[in-house]
Amino acid sequence: MGKGGGCCATKHRSPLDESDNDILPNPQRDSRSVASVQEGQNTRTDSTVPLQDGALLKKLRIFIVFYSMYGHIEGLARMMKKGIDGIEGVEGVLFRVPETLSPEVLDQMKVPSKEEEIPVISAEELVEADGLLFGFPTRYGSMSAQMKAFFDSTGQLWKEQKLAGVPAGFFVSTGTQGGGQETTAWTAITQLAHHGMLYVPIGYTFGAGMFKMDSIRGGSPYGAGVFSGDGSREPSDTELALAEHQGKYMAMIVKRVARPYESIAPDHST
Repeated sequence: MGKGGGCCATKHRSPLDESDNDILPNPQRDSRSVASVQEGQNTRTDSTVPLQDGALLKKLRIFIVFYSMYGHIEGLARMMKKGIDGIEGVEGVLFRVPETLSPEVLDQMKVPSKEEEIPVISAEELVEADGLLFGFPTRYGSMSAQMKAFFDSTGQLWKEQKLAGVPAGFFVSTGTQGGGQETTAWTAITQLAHHGMLYVPIGYTFGAGMFKMDSIRGGSPYGAGVFSGDGSREPSDTELALAEHQGKYMAMIVKRVARPYESIAPDHST
């Protein structure tokens, strides 16, 4: 793809072969309950999407599963949800992974309290998602211990390959420009590979925003990102826009995988 390429699959793309619908069936996901997500909340209700022929389909759900100590990753996660929710027939659901540090340690580190509106996810709940976006800060160029502990808890899902074929992507935060914006996502790909998940990078689909050099910007072809500095730096408008774009892009990919005969109109707004 050349510089400034389009941000999604073209509607003129040939449809997948009919036999592809039988690849990697997953009854655990097909029989899931459906979540209707209100802004800033995870409220589970039945939700359907009308089609042109009058039929009804359940909304596709992308789980945004993250660990955020000081709020930088959470800020990107909320923008991911905004992007996902902007695509018809898809909705984003925010989840935290369990904390591994004690309240005493967190207090000494001056970690702000977490909003209870975002629930903590269990490994077993991952099978309910049609797509997954994992967000985490870096620790020496790879994911934080909290996120690694969560992935380590998915052993039973790995044993039964219940996540095989599920599209998944990453977004990260680092304290410095050389702190691992690419390596943090790169080293995390091994988790997806063992589960048989489909890694979905954003490449350069953000267009011109991926090439500007006039300001400091986190993010890479591997996924959105933010520089946190000493913890006081807030995400820039470009970093937030890139996160929203990744949400939209993932939503369109999930639609293409789940409903190969639905047209996906190109969006060059970014």
